[in-house]
Amino acid sequence: MDEKLRIVFFGTPEFAVASLDILVKSGYNIVGIVTAHDKPAGRGLELKMSAVKEYANSKNLKTLQPEDLKSEEFIAQLKELKPNLGVVVAFRKLPEQVWKMPAFGTFNLHGSLLPHYRGAAPINWAIINGEKESGVTTFFLDDQIDTGKIIFRAKENISENDTAGELYDRLMKDGADLVLKTVRAIESGTYTPEDQSAYVKPSEKLKPAPKIFKENCKINWKKSVEEVHDFIRGLSPYPTAWTEVKKENEILSLKIFKTSKEISEHQNTFGAVLSDGKTYAKVAVKDGFVHLLELQLAGRKKMSIEEFLRGFSFENWKINL
Repeated sequence: MDEKLRIVFFGTPEFAVASLDILVKSGYNIVGIVTAHDKPAGRGLELKMSAVKEYANSKNLKTLQPEDLKSEEFIAQLKELKPNLGVVVAFRKLPEQVWKMPAFGTFNLHGSLLPHYRGAAPINWAIINGEKESGVTTFFLDDQIDTGKIIFRAKENISENDTAGELYDRLMKDGADLVLKTVRAIESGTYTPEDQSAYVKPSEKLKPAPKIFKENCKINWKKSVEEVHDFIRGLSPYPTAWTEVKKENEILSLKIFKTSKEISEHQNTFGAVLSDGKTYAKVAVKDGFVHLLELQLAGRKKMSIEEFLRGFSFENWKINL
C-alpha cells in the first residue's frame, strides 16, 4: 500500500481501550476518536467521560462526541480528518455514509466467533448457553448488524466456571491483538475477506446474542444444575443474576455472582436452601445443588458466603419461585 493509513477509531467502553492502545503503541496514525457523550454518574451525577475518551485525552488525540451520527456537522468533521480506515470496537451502529467514507473500509471487532452470537451481548450468551469455546472476529461493516465479510477470527476456550467478566477480560486482550493483526493485513493487502456463510455448517442454526434486560436476569430454579450455574456465571458481574427469598410476608432481593455445582440425587423441593449457617448455602434444583459462593442483598455490599452467613440466616427463608 502506497497510502499511509489515517485511522478513525469508534469506541466507548474499557473493552475498546485495549484495541486503541495497541494501535497507538504500534505507531499508527489515529486521526480521530469518535465516542459517546459524557454522562452523569455516581451519587453526585457528575459528568463522566467514556473510558475511550479518558484514554484519548491522555494521548492528546482528537475526540468527537456526536449526538447524531448522520448530522451534517459530524459528517463534515469526519471528512476534515480524511480517514482512509475506520476501526469500530464496542460502539453503536454507524450510518452507511460514515462506514463507507474511508477508502479501505471500516471494520468492527465483535466478541464472538461470528456468525454465531450476533448482537449486543455475545460474551454473556456464550456462557449462558454453556459453550466451551468463544472468541473474537474482525469483519467489514455492511448495511446489516454483524453480518459483514469476515477478515479474521481468534478462538478462546471457556472453562466450566468462567464468568462473563473473566471471559470479557481475555477477549479484550485477544481482540486488541486481532485488531492489530487486521490493520497490518489491510496495510499490506494480505487478507481475503470471506462471507459469513462459509463458517456455517449445512442446516446449522445460528445462535443469537440479544441485549439482556434486568427482568430477564431472574433465576429459574426449576432448571438443571448446569443451566442455573451457567446462567449465573453468564450474567456475572453484570447485569447480574438475581432471585428473591421469602419469609412470611417479607421478600428480599438477592443478587448472585458466583456459584459452584453439585450433581447429586436428593428429595428436596426445588428452590429449598440448605445451609450450616456458617460456611455454605446451597439451593436444591432438578439434579443436584447450586452452591452460593458470592452474593449481595439489596442495599448491601457483595460478600462471600462465609461473610454473608455471619449476618444472615437462611432459616425459615425460601426461594420465591
